[in-house]
Amino acid sequence: MLTLIHAPLSRSSRIVWLLEELGAEYEIRYVNIRRWDGSGAPDEKNPHPHKQVPALLHDGTLIWESVAVVQYLTDLYPDCSLSRPPGHPERGAYLSWLAYYAGVIEPTALAHISGVTVNNPGLARLYTEMCAHVIEALTRHTYLLGESMSAADLLLASALQWMRKILPESDVIDRYIRVVTDRAALVRAREIDSKPSGFHD
Repeated sequence: MLTLIHAPLSRSSRIVWLLEELGAEYEIRYVNIRRWDGSGAPDEKNPHPHKQVPALLHDGTLIWESVAVVQYLTDLYPDCSLSRPPGHPERGAYLSWLAYYAGVIEPTALAHISGVTVNNPGLARLYTEMCAHVIEALTRHTYLLGESMSAADLLLASALQWMRKILPESDVIDRYIRVVTDRAALVRAREIDSKPSGFHD
């Protein structure tokens, strides 16, 4: 059984979306988390080492952090159109974009939002290069890997929605967000991603 450790309207929301795309059977364990604005609090029932989300339990195995959960789930469901299983010709590019998201895209975006890049020329340059690289990749193709969506697109588009105001003006990014988020599975995920009765954070 798959059990998603989830806090509504958080990083784990994109995992709800992915699980819906996969057609997986799963259950949700709702937890409180400490939010960026200081609200909320750690939940002792949360198995994530830092009491954050997402985390996934699968038959006693704990997987945590978005990229690890995305790769684990798409490997678990290799026949899903969003998967790029071992042996697939796009496997290398798929893993590279997952790692690039975790190692470059999200950290530099958070640094830019928090103002760290103002006094750090090297980090500011990396942020600018990251934006240019993403836009260039999406100029060549509809999706990161070509003309078929992968879970790397789900991960990136879910982040670009909240990053949009800090990114450069770009019709390419706007089009990409519209295309990737026009999914029936996302509609279902947004319905699920609401606070259940009795849940408070």
